[in-house]
Amino acid sequence: MQPWIKKTLAALLGAFVLAGGLTACAGRYDHRHGPMDAERMAEVRGKVMERIGRQLDLNEAQKQKLAALADALQAQRAAMAGPAGDPRADMRALVAGPRFDRTRAQALLDDRLRAVQAGGPGVIAAMADFYDSLHPEQQQKLRDFMERRRGWMGRHG
Repeated sequence: MQPWIKKTLAALLGAFVLAGGLTACAGRYDHRHGPMDAERMAEVRGKVMERIGRQLDLNEAQKQKLAALADALQAQRAAMAGPAGDPRADMRALVAGPRFDRTRAQALLDDRLRAVQAGGPGVIAAMADFYDSLHPEQQQKLRDFMERRRGWMGRHG
């Protein structure tokens, strides 16, 4: 496999790992505090960014690229949620009547695909900028982390 293909795949995988982490934190319902508001999401994002920065020993320029990646991922997540911002409400609407609303489901799918197509290149560019800014040792740490976290929710090898 060509080195640039490996790097691109590793970068995409890293982006999805980071997106998964940010999404899990951002969309989580905290039973002690209720649904996450913008302030709590910013707090969690700060903690995630700090942890990644510490584990990879990032310099300031790398931290800025990581922040740009997080911004791109958050924008993509918002676009994927749709204009209403509540994907669960969209799903409930599909099954509200006696028959599954196939037309509406297809429209929702089309909207999400357009969001991925529109925002995907920005996410890829941000991930590539971040990954390419890492030193070889940091890149290896990232790959090792992704290897340890593979499987369903990181629990299985």
